[in-house]
Amino acid sequence: MTAIHIQGLGTYVPERRITNVDLMSRVDTNDEWIVSRTGIKARHMLAEDENGSDAAAKAALCALEDAGIEAGEITHVLAATCTPDYLCPSTACILSGKIGSHGAAAFDLNAACTGFIYGLETARGLLAAAPDAKILLVGTEAFTRRLNWNDRTTCILFGDGAAAVVLTNGEAGRPRKRLPAAARLRDVRCGADGRQYALLTVGGGTARDYRPGDPVQDDFYLQMQGREVYKLAVRSLSAVCEEILERNGLTLDDIDLFIPHQANLRIIEAVGDRLKLAADKIFVNLDEYGNTSAASIPLGIGDACAQARILPGSRVLLSAFGGGFTWGAALLEF
Repeated sequence: MTAIHIQGLGTYVPERRITNVDLMSRVDTNDEWIVSRTGIKARHMLAEDENGSDAAAKAALCALEDAGIEAGEITHVLAATCTPDYLCPSTACILSGKIGSHGAAAFDLNAACTGFIYGLETARGLLAAAPDAKILLVGTEAFTRRLNWNDRTTCILFGDGAAAVVLTNGEAGRPRKRLPAAARLRDVRCGADGRQYALLTVGGGTARDYRPGDPVQDDFYLQMQGREVYKLAVRSLSAVCEEILERNGLTLDDIDLFIPHQANLRIIEAVGDRLKLAADKIFVNLDEYGNTSAASIPLGIGDACAQARILPGSRVLLSAFGGGFTWGAALLEF
């Protein structure tokens, strides 16, 4: 197996932008309360006629253009999401039809907010087994469709969006529009603790035996035990970052930029403090998007590139945590 590279990147956020002030008309909250506790100032919401697969398709087509690869050349379509259009068929199958990747293997990954990192690990395994594969990996979420707007502790946190990458074996290749250079995927580490699954759930599956005409219950929507999630998130993010660095003979001094999952500014700051990482090395964009779950990390890569926070030669550390309870980290070299 030769070096695995991210050859193209594409992002999409819905046009509809919901500020904290906008939320005051539908939930008992205010801008100061939200910003002080989360760092979030706005989030984006899908239009009524838009689904997660539509957002994924827009991001995917941009990534394919960036990579200089036609949809028909893609061999695998992976969709990281915990808010799929349907339980069946997969969002990846719907996506492949929308972009024209007919005949490509297509399936979803659900590791919640860690989905993109899990997707990188899955792509790495597929490329080891099939070195000529061309893989489209998309993180896409429609989380505003699964929020209880009567619960001000959770409905303020999440937004919708999608981002996609194309991964192949081989050389870095041609120049790109959205990446300063093709990014080599140096390593990925993933973990989970299923004993903690009840800390963060989104209903709609078969654990509840709904019958035609039954009203949905609160567990149909996102439910989260915030304090426990915070403690586990800080511990798991810090530990997996230290693990992947040690495994690769690196220290935080070797890292040019850290892109953590954008869930809550307090979590990001606590992880930075625990790792003793300078604030100017930590990328934050959750003030604009909120928590976009599996789309969070690739949206961060896109914004960091657009802001010239990632340059040729940059070494970037990614890390995420999510429901399950899941966690993961990845190392990119541009």
